[in-house]
Amino acid sequence: MFDTMFITKVAGGLFGAWLILLLGKWGAEEIYHAEMHGEQSYVIEVAGAEEEAPAEEVDVLALVAAGDPGKGEGVFRKCSACHKVDGTDGVGPHLNGVVGRQIASVGGFGYSGALSGIEGDWTPENLWGFLNNPKGWAPGTSMGFAGLNKASDKADVIAYLQTTQ
Repeated sequence: MFDTMFITKVAGGLFGAWLILLLGKWGAEEIYHAEMHGEQSYVIEVAGAEEEAPAEEVDVLALVAAGDPGKGEGVFRKCSACHKVDGTDGVGPHLNGVVGRQIASVGGFGYSGALSGIEGDWTPENLWGFLNNPKGWAPGTSMGFAGLNKASDKADVIAYLQTTQ
């Protein structure tokens, strides 16, 4: 059933189909390359696309001062899968006393290089930036959390963390 001629026919069919595909790709590239056609004949303009709204300035200290530690404890449950506030480390370092503590300073915890290279303390502003977008604030961090979207949630969590000294 599978003699030499059958295998040759199958191989010829596969290679022929591949050749047709490559020739079709080459022909399409020759026809549709934009740089071969000169300048654009028209441009579709989108209203408002030129201007970006300026980023809103946030008074972090005022928001944190108005934050509710009780609500922050509830929001912190999202964090409690990895972080604890009882002085023991989990997947992440313990966060009791984090406000005002030096960044990446919990002894015995293996921080990612992203946080180890950052100088300074965990001020409310730094915590706000980190909680907003951990990977944007410390590129290369091993923290997999995407961040908190609501400003009130961030303020409440920071207010709660201030009570865990």
